[in-house]
Amino acid sequence: MAASQEEIALTTTTATPVTLTWRYSNRVLLKTILESGDGGLGLLNERVVIGGWVKTSKEVKKEPMPPPPADDAAATSSKEKEKEKEKDVSCVEILQSRIPFFRTIIRVLGGSAGISNNVPLREKLEALVPKPPPPSTVFLQVSDGSCVASLQVVVESTLVSPSKIRPIGTCIMVEGVLKQPSVQGKHAVELKVEKILHIGTVDHDKYPLSRKRLPMDMLRDSAHFRPRTTTVASVMRIRSSLTHATHTFFQNHGFLYVQVPVITTTDSEGFSEKFQVTTLFDKREKEGPKTAKDIEGVNLDILKASIKEKSNKVEELKRSESNREALIAAVQDLRKTNELVSHLESRDKLLQAPSVKTDKVNFSEDFFSRQTYLTVSGRLHLESYACALGNVYSFGPRFRAEKKESSKHAAEMLMVETEIAFSQLEDAMKCADDYFKFLCKWILEDCSKDLEFVSKRIDMTCIDRLQSVISSSFEKITYTEAVKALEKVTEKIFETKLEWGVALTAEHLSYLADEIYKRPVIVYNYPKAVKPFYVRLNDDGNTVAAFDMVVPKGGTVITGSQNEERVDMLNTRIKELGLPREQYEWYLDLRRHGTVKHSGFSFGFDLMVLFTTGLTDVRDAIPFPRSLGKAYN
Repeated sequence: MAASQEEIALTTTTATPVTLTWRYSNRVLLKTILESGDGGLGLLNERVVIGGWVKTSKEVKKEPMPPPPADDAAATSSKEKEKEKEKDVSCVEILQSRIPFFRTIIRVLGGSAGISNNVPLREKLEALVPKPPPPSTVFLQVSDGSCVASLQVVVESTLVSPSKIRPIGTCIMVEGVLKQPSVQGKHAVELKVEKILHIGTVDHDKYPLSRKRLPMDMLRDSAHFRPRTTTVASVMRIRSSLTHATHTFFQNHGFLYVQVPVITTTDSEGFSEKFQVTTLFDKREKEGPKTAKDIEGVNLDILKASIKEKSNKVEELKRSESNREALIAAVQDLRKTNELVSHLESRDKLLQAPSVKTDKVNFSEDFFSRQTYLTVSGRLHLESYACALGNVYSFGPRFRAEKKESSKHAAEMLMVETEIAFSQLEDAMKCADDYFKFLCKWILEDCSKDLEFVSKRIDMTCIDRLQSVISSSFEKITYTEAVKALEKVTEKIFETKLEWGVALTAEHLSYLADEIYKRPVIVYNYPKAVKPFYVRLNDDGNTVAAFDMVVPKGGTVITGSQNEERVDMLNTRIKELGLPREQYEWYLDLRRHGTVKHSGFSFGFDLMVLFTTGLTDVRDAIPFPRSLGKAYN
């Protein structure tokens, strides 16, 4: 049954019709064929259109057909001989009609001596007409990004030149029929191409993925091409599935999705490294930076040209050796000109460089008429909606201008943040526990093929790690208990000396989960000095209601807290830390008018991708990573 332009309906075991052709294109997603349960055998002889990119290719030359044996010719029937005679006659007639044309060719090739030469006419004609390349078949492995597997696509050289479609990365869109491979192997079906609909050629010498199996750190420099690799494509499909799972969990549990601002006037944590947002420097550039030419009335280009002339004059005087005084004067003039050019160039650099001292900048002239930053956290803004809508969450980019190289940090990272009204610390910890296990279970069920590939290519323990989280209970310990457990460790020396009141480092927390408890750990009730100002002060006056969730081989993935609802306590904390009170007046208003106990947490989404896949650097889990000194596109 052929249905090239119409949607093809399949029937599953439950008699539910499934559309083969994708709704928004006339092509069929390869996932529909290759992950149909039987590898596509149920679709044999279907005519489909597919599009994708070439992963690998192979060209097989066809052997020329041998001439028929003499015995066969002798055994032909008399009727067949009559047909041959008819063909011979027709061929003779055709040749006779073309004799003038052939004579012209001979004259062009050899002039009047063409016939007298000992070169047969047939050889001259064969030399004139180029021989076509021998026929061949090209076998392409094509991927469209919808699944791990590739489809084998078979193209005859009569349809297109093999050199156009063979390079890695070539984009093709073709129409053909699904058949069983002539040689049985790992492919259940292959596509026999009948029409070429599109070819996006590749410059093999310049295409960065022409080499196979590039290291992940090299792929970061080609972030716009790296999703075409099988590894990065699998990571991105897992990332997409985790996004879907996140919204599913919160929507199913009565949370409302709220978008928080990327630009804010508030330092959400009170002591974070922030990116400042301003248009003042753009304004200066549009007005045109002042240069030495503007101030001194001179032109640097003219001065540089005169230096060349003065240098030539000095060389001439040195060669002539006739006027020593003129030579001395010329050398001094050249030196002074060089000094002037150097001085003016330095002035130019100073005048064009924007000042970064905020106390010298008049922010009333800025776009927002005040200092603004890229947000490091959306939890404060979420609180205002939790105080009206009850349970809310946000999912978006957060920015930290920390000047450090770390495999777990990038300048821009995605965070999932929640706020729950009428809840306390225990409620937030329970929600975090449920959410994390939900993600692990979801990804095992939804991305089984990608996880199988990741376990072979990146981390063979990734599937077992996810299953372990689902089946295990989280160990809950206080900060004080964590310090005592780490103080007992004798076989390892930590980089940061451990004592009560010191922030637990990533090394400390990972050791708790990986070595001591060997399962996920929640550490709570931290010293107030190591947590943000808004965290609720406990009754002991020394600790606050904050927690960190740490998982084996993943480190800290969730940080949360019960937030301070008492306005006097919050005022005291702001004053103790010396924070600019005017930034937080709107936040204090939430305590002045209809205050409520509430809690929430922040989830490092990119770190969850690391935990799921076994990748070691967060930049490999982010589609377009931005890190210290690196933002290419």
